[in-house]
Amino acid sequence: MSVAAFELAVVPTSWAATSPSSDWLGYHASPDGAGVAIGVHAVDTSRRRWTSPRLDGDLYGEPLVLGHDVFVATENDSLYALSTSNGAVVWRRHLANAVASSSLPCGDISPVVGITGTPVIDPARHEIFLMTFENDRGTARHVLYGLDVISGRVMMRRAVATPTSDQTAYLNRSALALDHGEVIYTLGGNYGDCANYHGVVGAAREDARGRIATFVVDRARGQREGAIWMGGAAAAVDGAGNVWVASGNGSVTSAGQPYDDSDAVLELSPAMRLEGFFAPSTWVQDNASDADLSAQPAVLGDGVVVATGKSGQIYLLRATHLGGVGGQLAEVASGCGSVLDGGAAHQGDIVFLPCASGPIAVRASIAGGLDILWRAPSGGGPPIVVGRRVWSIGARGVLYGFDATTGVEVQRASLGALANHFSTPSVGADLLLAPIARQVVAFAAH
Repeated sequence: MSVAAFELAVVPTSWAATSPSSDWLGYHASPDGAGVAIGVHAVDTSRRRWTSPRLDGDLYGEPLVLGHDVFVATENDSLYALSTSNGAVVWRRHLANAVASSSLPCGDISPVVGITGTPVIDPARHEIFLMTFENDRGTARHVLYGLDVISGRVMMRRAVATPTSDQTAYLNRSALALDHGEVIYTLGGNYGDCANYHGVVGAAREDARGRIATFVVDRARGQREGAIWMGGAAAAVDGAGNVWVASGNGSVTSAGQPYDDSDAVLELSPAMRLEGFFAPSTWVQDNASDADLSAQPAVLGDGVVVATGKSGQIYLLRATHLGGVGGQLAEVASGCGSVLDGGAAHQGDIVFLPCASGPIAVRASIAGGLDILWRAPSGGGPPIVVGRRVWSIGARGVLYGFDATTGVEVQRASLGALANHFSTPSVGADLLLAPIARQVVAFAAH
């Protein structure tokens, strides 16, 4: 690696096993991305518990919690551990030189691109996994790391190959996930869909042994695009270990060509074999107008999946038979009025979708189809659920709490400027944590 720096601000606390309700180990907490805080019922937004020091780069990912530490990664290719008691820096590991935005063919992250996707923690290994985008002696590379959660020591480093050799065209926007000893990562393109890239879902063993299994979208000769990005959300992992993602717009934009795995919900085996897919019958038009499925699929416990994206349509799918092109059980117009992308939250048969103008609550079941319950007038970032509140961060840096039954705004708190409009809060160690441009803001949760 080109740069390796380590800074210890205070003596780190010992890692101790904690109950699942006190930790937030990956994007939206659980493998299926449900985004529900367990054992926490209310958030006090009347005042901040603490605000962290200013960190060395912008925050695009969600803060994670294990034991007494909050973990957050920056676009400067650094990982921080912060104290849950006061937000002070416990340790910082600077892993590499981030890639200068000016060297990329397009994009909207600046001045550097480093760690964009949310990391994921394996508490059994005391290890946190993340993916850097780094300048390795003048060459841009995506590299998977595993770090010790207590000290920040590098335990694993593994470069990730891409279908085309120039990695400046690729971005790891989605969060990482874990699936039975494997780290699940995804790749797409930079904002603007420029240059030659393909959507990728990969599975790499946590111990760095063996080959990395991958599934590639738009992989036929002459094809490109089909990003796996989902507004920063992670792949959803179901109880059988299968991996669920949404693929973005591909390069097939005229009728009469074979389907290319773009604009779809894809169900993959742990070995990255395609088990099933759904794509709207409008997939060709969606590709041409950048109206692809861009939200994390919500895989519910009753055998249904809810999918949506930039077209504004919400689709109900049968998990055991996704149906291929046009195979939805039901669909409804969201009425979002903006775009739907990012991670959803879900509890029982209710799904809270990330509409940019305000979250949308939908009831979904095989028997009842899709029923829109409410549309919130504000917020917009990927929502989570805490007790009877749905929490979302708006583009102007305001944290909103909505009544989960009615969608009425009942709480709010000003946070500050954001690095991106996909910011999403997390909950752990009796705190609600919200990322802003280069800091983390904490409120008491109980």
